[in-house]
Amino acid sequence: MAVADSVPGVSGGTIAFLLGFYEKFISSVHCFLLGTNAERKAAFPFLFKLGCGWVGGFLVCVLILSTLFHTYIYEISSVFIGLTLAAVPIVILEEKEYLKGHYLHLIITAVGIAVVPVLMSLSPVVGGGSGIDLADGSLGLAVFLFVAAIIAVSALVLPGISGSTLLLIMGLYVPLISAVSAVLHREFAYIPMLIAFGLGMIAGLAISAKVIRHCFARYRSQTIYLCVGLLIGSLYAIVLGSTTLSDPLPAMNWETFHLGFCLFGAAILAVLQVMKKRAERSSSQK
Repeated sequence: MAVADSVPGVSGGTIAFLLGFYEKFISSVHCFLLGTNAERKAAFPFLFKLGCGWVGGFLVCVLILSTLFHTYIYEISSVFIGLTLAAVPIVILEEKEYLKGHYLHLIITAVGIAVVPVLMSLSPVVGGGSGIDLADGSLGLAVFLFVAAIIAVSALVLPGISGSTLLLIMGLYVPLISAVSAVLHREFAYIPMLIAFGLGMIAGLAISAKVIRHCFARYRSQTIYLCVGLLIGSLYAIVLGSTTLSDPLPAMNWETFHLGFCLFGAAILAVLQVMKKRAERSSSQK
């Protein structure tokens, strides 16, 4: 989940969804943040184990990607495309019971597909390289980061477009990755803005967990159709990911696309699916 959340493309929520513990994850977050004391105690062990793995994985990714993302943007983006393309049929197969017979909801899928290009077209960052400096401790930047975190973390837990993709759209992905990397190298000027972003993440988790839990309980078919649309639409953001760098590069094209890296991304999800099936068989035999 941490690897998926730290890069644009597939969200950590998609990974949880594909591995079969997504609804437990959403329910646990909801209970821990908004539930009773008894519900918090019941949810804590699961979230603690998941959180330790997520934080460790995220920090490793940040240390690696803060350099690689600038140098090998097209190769990494090709991996993201493979992950996303593989996720679409897997989600459809996993949820075919709820998708079958509700084909009018394809309109919702079309809306999901359109959301990302529309957001990208409205963003002043694409093609211009925002150059946002998170060492700037202004109140306006703190408020912007707080709101951006609420929006991004909502996507982070939703099976579909990743929070990192939305951060790309808002021009915050590279600045945030660079800021976290700088703090890990003991450059503490970035801490206030990272705290503002962290508080926004907590608020976003509380809001999104409640809303998503309700949507999956009452409107599961519509929600899955929307998630599929968001997944497909996120391909557009990945292709334009290079234009959001502080020193923007041209959008990915057929010449800069790497098929081998794309296949590697698809293979990652295939391996996860095999692991899931083995775990399910092992559990059923006990």
